[in-house]
Amino acid sequence: MKIGVPRETMAGERRFALVPESAKKLVAEGNEVLVQSGGPAAEFADAAYTAAGARVVEGADEILSASDLVLKIQPPSAAEIERLKSGAVLVAILQPYQNGDTVRRLAAKSVTSFSLDLLPRITRAQAMDVLSSMSTIAGYKGVLIAAAALPKMVPLLMTAAGTLKPARFLILGVGVAGLQAIATARRLGAVVEAFDIRPAVKEQVESLGARFVAHEAIQAGGEAKGGYASELTPEQQARQREALGKHIADADAVICSALVPGRRAPILLSEEQVSAMRPGSVVVDLAADQGGNCALTKPGETVNHRGVQVLGPLNVPASTPLHASQMLSKNFQNFLVHLLKKGELQLDLADEITSGSLVTRDGQIVHAAVASALQGG
Repeated sequence: MKIGVPRETMAGERRFALVPESAKKLVAEGNEVLVQSGGPAAEFADAAYTAAGARVVEGADEILSASDLVLKIQPPSAAEIERLKSGAVLVAILQPYQNGDTVRRLAAKSVTSFSLDLLPRITRAQAMDVLSSMSTIAGYKGVLIAAAALPKMVPLLMTAAGTLKPARFLILGVGVAGLQAIATARRLGAVVEAFDIRPAVKEQVESLGARFVAHEAIQAGGEAKGGYASELTPEQQARQREALGKHIADADAVICSALVPGRRAPILLSEEQVSAMRPGSVVVDLAADQGGNCALTKPGETVNHRGVQVLGPLNVPASTPLHASQMLSKNFQNFLVHLLKKGELQLDLADEITSGSLVTRDGQIVHAAVASALQGG
């Protein structure tokens, strides 16, 4: 199997889909690996890929047109799809519900495409779970972004000039990103509170040393398929806002990280609640890529609302390209090990990892949920 890895073309994307260590393992299994020259990080220099047994190619044209299987992080552009050979295999993070035109173009080109953000949340798929990998980085970095934006230090400090109180952090949405945000804020010395509508999360929050708040707003059955939080009715949202009001007003920093797969991120923080926060407080919305959890969020911008900064950073994992690339590369490598047998693509559609991530094949959109959503759109 000839596996090609072009550089990412999206502005600000600093990650790379395959690091030298993974390239070496794929070559050892009998695959030919083509990597585009000039990786985004010094640790992924051309010489490192050559030493791993990969072939370094100057431009993306040869990789896209000659490869049997192409690895990408971001969805391919229309121009990139056009250069793929008919019948090629693409493994990427397609976000197909938000990128319907891309999916349709892949089907028209007869590309067999897999989207790793659709992987089922089962034990066997954990080593391939790109969403968990990137959420880990986002949760960590979100706290650092908040700490840098605050006009105060985070830990409790007892000095000759007096005692400095610790910053108070509130984490809204406690998935992988939220748990990592709790752990990071605690390591910095903050007083941390957290909330999620899923009852099972309370124990996880407390195990990290944070206080779970607004118990009265927990929803029985608040966990949807796949472990994500379910969407709330308007009445439930109102009850949640009321229960969280005091905790939001008391927070120096609020980190939002709630996502619903295939849909706009739910609004957890209203304009009224932000208005109740003290001037100098900070909101970091890690859901900005999907519209944001805060009603005031403007993706990619910082909004100053009555002295409160609302930050909507985009593609946060790309700001830590070394570790993000290492984690993604391992996810991709594990998926290819699952998919390829003796250098050949083996599609076992009875396997839920394969069928759950397969989006297009033989000129058709074969993922039922994606096909239904795009048809409805």
